[in-house]
Amino acid sequence: MARVKHAVSNLRRHKRMIKKAKGAWGKRSKIFRRAKETVNRGMVFATRDRKARKGDFRRLWITRIHAACGEQGIRYNQFMAGLKAADVRLDRKILADLAVTDPAAFQQIVEVAKQLSEKPAAA
Repeated sequence: MARVKHAVSNLRRHKRMIKKAKGAWGKRSKIFRRAKETVNRGMVFATRDRKARKGDFRRLWITRIHAACGEQGIRYNQFMAGLKAADVRLDRKILADLAVTDPAAFQQIVEVAKQLSEKPAAA
């Protein structure tokens, strides 16, 4: 059986990895072994930060809703409890957008939440 050499496939694989490491400093963008380490490490950071971004945005939305609720004279937790009791199914992203772009619509939603958050729970 003929001997198989991997020069072409290895070169292609190396070039692909070095292309991904473009922009790294020094040998990290030129030497395959260093480029591989850099790219793999970058992938770990990218995955971690994609997950973290979701939490960052949720915190931003909650802060915006909280500030808008303060202007309307209701606390954030009362507002969210009132929405849940009223079965209003708007997520925090939409609520935060309404609070920033359309304060009148947000005030109507706050009124709905206030009505249900003030009523005592049936025993």
